[in-house]
Amino acid sequence: MSHIPVLLDEALDALRVRPSGSYVDCTFGRGGHTQAILQMLGPDGRLIAFDRDPDAVEVGRALALQDGRFQIVHTPFSELRSTLQMLDITEVDGILMDLGVSSPQLDEPARGFSFQTDGPLDMRMDPSQGVSAAEWLAEASAESIAEVLWIYGEERFSRRIARAIVDSRVEEPILTTAQLAKIIANAQPKKDLHKHPATRAFQGIRLFINAELTEVEQGIEAAIHVLGPGGRLAVISFHSLEDRLVKRAFRDASRPPQGDPRMPLPETAAKPTLRVVGKAIKPSAPEIERNPRSRSAVLRIAERTEAA
Repeated sequence: MSHIPVLLDEALDALRVRPSGSYVDCTFGRGGHTQAILQMLGPDGRLIAFDRDPDAVEVGRALALQDGRFQIVHTPFSELRSTLQMLDITEVDGILMDLGVSSPQLDEPARGFSFQTDGPLDMRMDPSQGVSAAEWLAEASAESIAEVLWIYGEERFSRRIARAIVDSRVEEPILTTAQLAKIIANAQPKKDLHKHPATRAFQGIRLFINAELTEVEQGIEAAIHVLGPGGRLAVISFHSLEDRLVKRAFRDASRPPQGDPRMPLPETAAKPTLRVVGKAIKPSAPEIERNPRSRSAVLRIAERTEAA
């Protein structure tokens, strides 16, 4: 399945792209959103993209050779602020974050993200960094595995699955996605008719291996610092953990400081740095029909205030 950019028109509307503006795509993927933004930029516009995936970066570098307005960096977007400083960019007009995994990552068995096809149990966004899912599962305690499945996967049978993983690895190493999916399915006393039994566990392990929620927290914090006044931050998330985190970060940054209600705030008190724009946006029925993987997407938008 080719990668189809999710909520494309809605994201472009959210960013309010100006022809001479400077923009950031924090998750290049295969460049769907990036290329749409470039089409809206004039000759003086600029777009910087980030990605941890070496395959995505290779695609981005080919695009950069064709378009001098574009540049891609092989860096996690949590390092957005420091990276832009190195590029002598002090502020930008808009930032897009399209969270989660891309279709090419899911569809390539060698990446180990999917339980639908058998492949090496890896799950790393950047295979050159950190430990793979197989390496972690080979060493982690049942308690640690259960905690990851419960917190990041919201898996109600986390303890059963964790114990089954630890018992199974005594018999033979768990090295493939098919092995892990089978262990998870067999460990569940009840099955969801509308969801593969490994869905939540695979999500939890992937989020943990890539520290994805920490990435989002740090990325939003960095974005607030590099957005110019009136600049927009648009974030597309694909599951409740990410969306709650984004919603909370936007809410906290858009609130005035909470002081003593009986006392006036001093003029020097910190002011809100973001203004939430509208309500959460979800894909239309026609988009979900065209691209079923968009069905869980949620777009939230915030705008940088004049506050320093």
